Amino acid sequence: MATDNDAPLSDEELHALVDGRLPTEQADALRVRLARHAGSDLQATLAAWQSQREHLKGLHAAWNTAPIPDGIRRAADRLQALRDREARWWRLGGMAASLALAFGMGWTMHGQWPNHAGESASARMASAAPDARRFAQQAALAHAIYQPEQRHPVEVAAAQQDHLVQWLSKRLGRPLKVPVLAAQGYELVGGRLLPGDTGARAQFMYQNAAGERVTLYLGALRAEQAGAADTAFRFDADGPVPCFYWTDSGFGYALSGALPRAALLGLATAVHPQL
Repeated sequence: MATDNDAPLSDEELHALVDGRLPTEQADALRVRLARHAGSDLQATLAAWQSQREHLKGLHAAWNTAPIPDGIRRAADRLQALRDREARWWRLGGMAASLALAFGMGWTMHGQWPNHAGESASARMASAAPDARRFAQQAALAHAIYQPEQRHPVEVAAAQQDHLVQWLSKRLGRPLKVPVLAAQGYELVGGRLLPGDTGARAQFMYQNAAGERVTLYLGALRAEQAGAADTAFRFDADGPVPCFYWTDSGFGYALSGALPRAALLGLATAVHPQL
């Protein structure tokens, strides 16, 4: 009578053996069972899968030693610095120190804002809710990751704009509009779907004749977040690139790009009424 030890190995067992996911004793037991089927298709399959695995490892071996892209490295350094600074404040004074830091950051950001009467109404630097500011930093990080891409900067190109808008509107749960920036010298490259803290995010990418790119990042914020209905522009330069961001009816928007603040504000001002 045939026993379990005499039965041929299943595909699941072969995969586990090839991938090295089994304890030594189980792996040795499977090899003993495999030896009982010498010359069978199972051994040929195992050899082919092992060859494929080694080939794939060779294809991506350089990833372990390749330098981290500058944009991602700078973003990681900035985010780590922010976390370290917050941790120090919590250790020093707990909640009181955290409130003092938030108050101080609000006044620092207020002091950095140019005192031009024309900007005061649309670009107030009121202290941002933590979730909205984190949203802005995620937007800047997404820009830094995808902006350098030449072959695959977007998932869906501008040539399929109708499909892009329908797809992202469905995933984000509300009708979306793609702002037109031709008057400012920027054409739509396309867009992509991204994950976020509170659900899906969309990113639209634009490029001008000089090859400069800006991205519009948008998505829903938490309903209970303070300031979720505040449409004032805010500026954030703590990410890998600067961005202007604002919220409207529980939805967040952030325009990011390696541009002077005045130029980025001009683009944000053109985007806002089109949404």
